Amino acid sequence: MQSGPVRLNITLPENLVQELERAAGPRKKSLFIAQAVRERLERLEKQVLEKELERGYRASRKQSLDLATEFEASDLEGWDAY
Repeated sequence: MQSGPVRLNITLPENLVQELERAAGPRKKSLFIAQAVRERLERLEKQVLEKELERGYRASRKQSLDLATEFEASDLEGWDAY
């Protein structure tokens, strides 16, 4: 769902504003900031998903080990001939 622009009033350190003006160029600060915020939000979302995956893997670790142990003998059948 795309919506129109919203004006914000933000405060940044002066040196950061100077760097922003150099990097973004004239009249492109809003676009630059929007892209930077989007990238940061995507990184944060990825970190949350990675933590959820890690929790899931840890939760199923014992079950996976039990299953592997249960079928270990049948997995090794026939390998003596090699």
